[in-house]
Amino acid sequence: MSTGNSATPRKTAGTGARKAATAAASKAAPARKAAPARKAAAARGNSAPGKGAGTSPGGVELDLSDVDHRVGKPVGGGQLWDPCSTSDIRRWVMAMDYPNPLHWDHEFARESRYGGLIAPQSIAVGLDYGHGAQPACVGHIPGSHLIFGGEEWWFYGAPVRPGDTLFQDRRFHDYKVAETKFAGPTMFSRGDTTHRNQHGVLVARERSTAIRYLAEEANKRGMYENQLGEVKRWTAAELTEVEQLRHEWILSNRLGVSPHFDEVKVGDKLPRRVIGPHSIATFTTEYRAFLFNIWGTFGWVAPPGIQDPWINQDPGWTEGFEFDEEGAKIDPRKRDGLYVGPSRGHIDGDKAGEVGMARAYGYGATMGAWCTDYLSYWAGNDGLVRHTKADFRLPAFEGDVTYFDAEIVDKITDSAWGVPLVQVKLKLTDQNFGTLVSCLAEIELPH
Repeated sequence: MSTGNSATPRKTAGTGARKAATAAASKAAPARKAAPARKAAAARGNSAPGKGAGTSPGGVELDLSDVDHRVGKPVGGGQLWDPCSTSDIRRWVMAMDYPNPLHWDHEFARESRYGGLIAPQSIAVGLDYGHGAQPACVGHIPGSHLIFGGEEWWFYGAPVRPGDTLFQDRRFHDYKVAETKFAGPTMFSRGDTTHRNQHGVLVARERSTAIRYLAEEANKRGMYENQLGEVKRWTAAELTEVEQLRHEWILSNRLGVSPHFDEVKVGDKLPRRVIGPHSIATFTTEYRAFLFNIWGTFGWVAPPGIQDPWINQDPGWTEGFEFDEEGAKIDPRKRDGLYVGPSRGHIDGDKAGEVGMARAYGYGATMGAWCTDYLSYWAGNDGLVRHTKADFRLPAFEGDVTYFDAEIVDKITDSAWGVPLVQVKLKLTDQNFGTLVSCLAEIELPH
């Protein structure tokens, strides 16, 4: 849909503060290098840059005519009206099943070095629009749907506190088209988001990978329908084991004690974690913690100086998954997402089947947050997750549980960040040993 005058020019923090933050960040962290689009849930064949159209040997075609001219350009989107609140933080960690008391227990947080509640590092995506994928979902592709392919994050050490507001600068980085078993011609597109607070201080950067495909073709191929059995029914004994493992992980570092760089060694295993079983209730709880999904929480913003900027136009969602932007001005449920819109399949097995996902499933942005939270918990209150690169291989399906297993694979004494870092390899798997996420991270510890 045409945006007309519906978006306002981008409002940001002061220019001087922004320049200072950018200069500091360039000294503190390595420059990002362009990398090949990540592997994802759909197995791929040979790939090639897509220009204008992506066509499979069977003649199925992605219409990319509205995509090419937008590559490399700034992207608009939603900007939250209100600052982050303590309730927003508590709702977020509740939805991510992350019971670190630093983020929800007032008395515990008050006695910490922060002097009160702070948000987890993962909340940056929760304070963004579109689950962080806005700059990777650019251009109208008729009959398409989207799933998440991965996330890469850089964190700069500025915590988000109650009262802070994050502002986003977004850019559509690139895309490629590959033939996949999942949906035939499939686009892997990447977008960049920079998060700064109201003082212009750089908080985080993200590069998201979106997988865009023709819903009808994915539905016809039925890859997940053929792979998945019935929804797992857990016995009481199995649920007891899951709950015990969850409790053991909570106790593994509830006080937030940080291991020292000199004390850890390559090969050390991090405590195992489990989340689940996943259900319609958990998926709904996750969705509602992303603040842009709450009625009236954001306004549209446009990047200045860009002709025909991508803001809130229709990406070409397949029939039955569209937003009604005009109708939502009167009835906000018409762009609610779960009731109307592209996220319907996450809590509705029938709708999931219409886009090739077979049954209700979780969110890519949630899996990325799980990784950051898990690593932060181990790093403790004096540690900092500096960088994560997570490739999403499978979704968290209804009825499944997700296990976290990680080990230290390297110690970097002279890093580009100017501090020693521990490198950790993290894998998320389901109860059938299927890999959901493969993540490599660098973590700063006291030294």
